[in-house]
Amino acid sequence: MGSLISAINIAQEALAADQSALNITANNVANQNTPGYTRETPNFSTQDTYLLGGYEQSDGVTSGTPTSIRDRVLEQRVEQQTQVSSQASTLETALNSVQDIFGLTASSTSTTVTALGTAVDSFFSSLTDLANNPSQSATRQEVLSAAGNLATAFNTSSTQLTSITNGLNNDALTIVGQVNSLLGNIASLNEKIAVQSPNTDAGVLEDQRQEAIAQLSQYIGLDQITTSNNGIDLTTSNDGLLVAGNLSYPLNASIVGGAVQITAGPNNTDISTGLTGGSLGGTLAALDTSLPPIVSNLDTLAYSIATAVNAQNALGVDAYGNTGAALFTIGTTSTGAAGTIALAVTDPNLVAAAGGGEGSSGNTNATALANLATANIAGGTTADAYLASSLAQIGQAAADASTNSTLQSTTLSQLTTQRDTLSGVSLDEEAANLTEYQRSYQAASQLFSIIDTLFASALDFGVVTSVS
Repeated sequence: MGSLISAINIAQEALAADQSALNITANNVANQNTPGYTRETPNFSTQDTYLLGGYEQSDGVTSGTPTSIRDRVLEQRVEQQTQVSSQASTLETALNSVQDIFGLTASSTSTTVTALGTAVDSFFSSLTDLANNPSQSATRQEVLSAAGNLATAFNTSSTQLTSITNGLNNDALTIVGQVNSLLGNIASLNEKIAVQSPNTDAGVLEDQRQEAIAQLSQYIGLDQITTSNNGIDLTTSNDGLLVAGNLSYPLNASIVGGAVQITAGPNNTDISTGLTGGSLGGTLAALDTSLPPIVSNLDTLAYSIATAVNAQNALGVDAYGNTGAALFTIGTTSTGAAGTIALAVTDPNLVAAAGGGEGSSGNTNATALANLATANIAGGTTADAYLASSLAQIGQAAADASTNSTLQSTTLSQLTTQRDTLSGVSLDEEAANLTEYQRSYQAASQLFSIIDTLFASALDFGVVTSVS
């Protein structure tokens, strides 16, 4: 009788283990589309054995705590690559926006296809026409119109670049807000995991924490440190403290002097410089590295043309017989020149076409003004060559950013596929498991039926009866 009772216990444990396995499989199937979910498998193990009546007995099987199939190293690689890919994508978007300002494409960076390039060429062409027809009032008016269009083209380009800069500044502040929300969630999950599962995989809680870290990796570069009680501390890529155990340290962001300033940690350490990774890293890279030389080149070109033309016009004589006045309003330095350059005169007779000692029909100075088109007035080269070089740099930077973004995205896709192959839910595999656990459950149930028959036979001293 004791052996039959032992057999009942074994069958009962088998049913419980198989039922647990079926539940785990059903849960896997239910969560196949849940972001961050890691599939679980039953953890079958043999019960302890003991001696009964001189014979070794066992209580069968137990399913224990299910095991999450995860590779922590692979998960970290995916998160790190997410940071790199997100930064590359953000930088690509910013540089494509700059290309759009100048009307550049992946296949063409010529000055002739840009509004600014056309304005520069039109202005110097109008000066050539003036040299050919210095006494015509209409020709002088064309010079002023072309000069006004050139100033407007510079102003427009500068305004659009400023708009991109302001947009990126606002993006940085928005990203910091999203980062802070996730930091609090991760710290809270650290606390729950420390209480519920300090020494083993935390299952769903750990899935939720890894998903939060994965989302955080889209926004900012991170370094992870595994701590006691199954915790994870987080710092920025340049060592700003974000999470320590159950404590989170929100970032503080503000615009100081037109630039983004970000502080982190309990001491509000400035981490603006050197912060990389994620969309925040890409935004800061665009603001601090990519845009400044573009803005500087545009200002230099505007300042160079304006000062050269003003200086040359001052050497000539206008239609009233006076020394030529400045045609452009411009500052004393190149900083901000593209945004402030403006047409300084409205009277076409103030264009100094004649040279000293010539009458109003003279063209010596008009010829000198036209020759500025081929003079090295901008960065040691001609205005057109300087603009062409600047546009080529923009086009090359955008092309490099696009290539890098594609490469990083492909790498991320490969790593994600590798992780999902290991940790993701396969419906085919789960279907096979369901069949296996179902048959095992049926076998354990059949064992109960057999033991029931044996009990009935034993109680009736071998006489087979129907037991209800």
